[in-house]
Amino acid sequence: MVNGKRVLIIIPALNEAGSIGEVVREVRGELPGVEVLVVDDGSTDRTYAVAAAAGARVARLPYNLGVGGAMRLGYRYAHEHDYDVAIQIDADGQHDPRYVPKLVDLLDDNDLVIGARFAGEGDYSVRGPRRWAMVMLGAVLSRIARTKLTDTTSGFRAANRRVIEMFARWYPVEYLGDTVETLVHTARRGYRIRQVPVAMRKRMAGTPSHSPTKAMIYLGRAFAVLTLALIRR
Repeated sequence: MVNGKRVLIIIPALNEAGSIGEVVREVRGELPGVEVLVVDDGSTDRTYAVAAAAGARVARLPYNLGVGGAMRLGYRYAHEHDYDVAIQIDADGQHDPRYVPKLVDLLDDNDLVIGARFAGEGDYSVRGPRRWAMVMLGAVLSRIARTKLTDTTSGFRAANRRVIEMFARWYPVEYLGDTVETLVHTARRGYRIRQVPVAMRKRMAGTPSHSPTKAMIYLGRAFAVLTLALIRR
């Protein structure tokens, strides 16, 4: 329980054996009694075994579906087991579970709460095409949601019962669909979206891949995903 609500932490993980154990232990230490569901998204390393040994409940997908597919399974689990709140946390350790109670508190008056990296807390920064894409996405989605959104691709999110039920029935698996398209879909159906500033940390393990070429590809894909999300109903 967190603030009187039954909370499920959902952690999508692909080949995160180097960090998933510590992430699960930290979440369980900071949030005693909260259930942790790790969705092993077709990993080829020991992610499943490490997560289970750390005390998480683990669902294992037979092959890689992407974050969208992993989260869809997580929301279905949350819905079927009658959780009040489902919170997505990344498996690399960048999300601090001490912010979870703050996200849960805001669900008293909102349906979906985003832990935002670019909202005034911490020193996390992104430059170049990735930053351009985030600014563009934030401007468009802020108008649709009628609230300021500076980090529309954040993977640190809290959903209440109404949104859990919707995501259990509908959740896109396409690239960036789990972030951009879900926000468009949620806002258009009248659900209340809010962001809260959070500080991001360095990855516990692994190295993120960045290059000018990949950054430009990201920008192009972001435009494409946003266009499709606006067209779809």
